[in-house]
Amino acid sequence: MRALLLLGTSLAGLALYRAGRTRGARRAAPAGRAPVVIAPAETAPMDVTEVTRNFLMGFVLPLWLAAGIADWICHRATDIEHTTGTKESLMHLAMLVEAAIPVLAGMFLEVTSPVLALMLAAFLLHEATALWDVSYAVTRREVTPIEQHVHSFLEMVPLMAVSFLSVLHWPQLRALFGFGGRPDWSIRRKRRKLPVGYVATMLSLMAALEWGPYLEELWRDVRASSKAQAGR
Repeated sequence: MRALLLLGTSLAGLALYRAGRTRGARRAAPAGRAPVVIAPAETAPMDVTEVTRNFLMGFVLPLWLAAGIADWICHRATDIEHTTGTKESLMHLAMLVEAAIPVLAGMFLEVTSPVLALMLAAFLLHEATALWDVSYAVTRREVTPIEQHVHSFLEMVPLMAVSFLSVLHWPQLRALFGFGGRPDWSIRRKRRKLPVGYVATMLSLMAALEWGPYLEELWRDVRASSKAQAGR
């Protein structure tokens, strides 16, 4: 978690540094003379949409993956297979599906009104499942402060993603709730596709850091349950 906080702080510092450089710099001058202001070099206007898109791709999605594997480590450390067992692991897989569907939709589909509706519904369902999961887990195993902190990331990162996408596609969000304009109900593939290398990397990381560990967790639960029944 310290590494995540350090990364976030570093990114914020880098952004401030780059912003400061574009405002020009003051150079010391001899006594009696006014300081010389160095004009910044000509730069292209910042595309806020592109910056936000890159932030989602390069920070928000990797942060979700990191929080997911951290949560799996916490489950393993508290011996989930001999406490909450299969039931909680199935909840974890359900939440993974609830998060993965909007992620895949955002990667491959144009963000129209039905895609935004899907993302909002998936977020709310994910939050309800998370509450059910924790309410069940705390009665049968220790949910440590570290795991609770990891849960805060797993709950807020999807909200961050949906919020950024909603702002980027504000007219469609307004139209979806009847506040002006006509919603675009079409479902179509992205006109501007994400880089193939990025998509392949993210899908591989999702398989390696999310699906693989949580299916392994379910397998451990089933095996422990089978052994316990055999020993009766």
